[in-house]
Amino acid sequence: MRKAFSVIVLLCGLEAAVTAQTKEIAEWAIESPQQKEERMGWWLHDRFGMFIHWGLYSVPARHEWVQSRERIPANTYKDNYFDLFDPDLYDPKEWVTYAKAAGMKYVVITTRHHEGFSLWDTEFSAFKASNTPAKRDLLKPFVDACREGGLKVGFYFSLIDWHHPDFTIDRLHPLRDVEGADTLNHEKDMNRFRLFLKNQLTELLTNYGKIDLLFFDYSYPGKRGKGHSDWDSEGLLKLARTLQPQILVNDRLDLHDKPWGWDYVTPEQFIPVAWPERNGSKVPWETCQTFSGSWGYHRDEHTWKSDHQIISMLVEVVSKGGNLLLNVGPTSRGEFDARAIEKLTAVGRWMRYNQQAIYGCTSAPNEYVKPQSCLLTYNPAKKRLYIHLLQWPFKTLYLPNYQGKFKHARFLHDGSEIKYTTRSSATANEHGKATAGENDVILELPTIKPLNIEIPVIELIIE
Repeated sequence: MRKAFSVIVLLCGLEAAVTAQTKEIAEWAIESPQQKEERMGWWLHDRFGMFIHWGLYSVPARHEWVQSRERIPANTYKDNYFDLFDPDLYDPKEWVTYAKAAGMKYVVITTRHHEGFSLWDTEFSAFKASNTPAKRDLLKPFVDACREGGLKVGFYFSLIDWHHPDFTIDRLHPLRDVEGADTLNHEKDMNRFRLFLKNQLTELLTNYGKIDLLFFDYSYPGKRGKGHSDWDSEGLLKLARTLQPQILVNDRLDLHDKPWGWDYVTPEQFIPVAWPERNGSKVPWETCQTFSGSWGYHRDEHTWKSDHQIISMLVEVVSKGGNLLLNVGPTSRGEFDARAIEKLTAVGRWMRYNQQAIYGCTSAPNEYVKPQSCLLTYNPAKKRLYIHLLQWPFKTLYLPNYQGKFKHARFLHDGSEIKYTTRSSATANEHGKATAGENDVILELPTIKPLNIEIPVIELIIE
């Protein structure tokens, strides 16, 4: 039986759970599978977005967690870097140009990270861009540039805040090893901090027009950690859904057991071995990945992925029904690192010719076996199967049991025809059983890999 691939089938696995709990949840959280399908449709189609980690940590340029890693107190951190943040080269239209050229369809920016520094002119904190030498709201021109460029807009919003005086010291806090930390916590009031979170979130979701995606980050329950009760996660989610009913929200509020508590799951810096499932049903998912080992600008970090790794990562994610959110960490002067531009250009060069194998695609039906050293993506609306050749074969590519399943084969990058032959009869082994080969298709390929195509793609037009 052919596997179903429409969004409604993907989401209906949650329908029973949603229906069962409808009477137990607040009205604001009730949503039918059809409503969720409509809300998530653009995201499930577009598949590829840009993450941007930008904040005060771009000044030390030693990882976005530099304050925690080096145990820097909030006042010292502010004294060292706040008055040096002056992004004189910041041009969000240029950022959007790079994202679009790479084939990205949406952008998620860190409105504030764990350091607590806000990129916008918030009324609820003095620790903000408009009080630095930048002297302006850096978020608004970014949102305007994205909209002008036709990109969807996403906000990353940290639940953690190492600068706020009422944020209690926990196992991730820069002061976690300070003697008497528990005593210091007695002077802090998380109720005030929770109100602060809601006030800032309200600003973000009311002052910048329609926001398409909200990336909360993150919960870490357990010993000396923080979970949903520390953030009032249900209150934050209700606020977001009330202010922006069509917004997509990730799964980092520690509401994993609530089918209404998240829209998609977010494996970070790894690709699952298979399409993630919850309660036996496939769920929407997105992996966020870096070019190197850091999210924020890290001047001296050199473990950058190759062009082949990045493109194959995008393909593998889509082949498992997921999205890729690929990160850039701009410098403190507001420019993309030259290494990031180089990688974005390489991805864009490949996407120019092969984007049809990404947009609107998902995992292939089970009846199509993945050839050796290949990945498969599938467009159910157009009935096209895409074979991504991670390693170039010598003259032929065997497609097991593909006979009669497609009517034309061609390279995607230039539309040129690929001839093929079939094996209509099998060879018996010593036990009298048919060996592999029955109904196989043999594609006749050039000896030399196509020039300037990092990962060639074969398009099969399905019968």
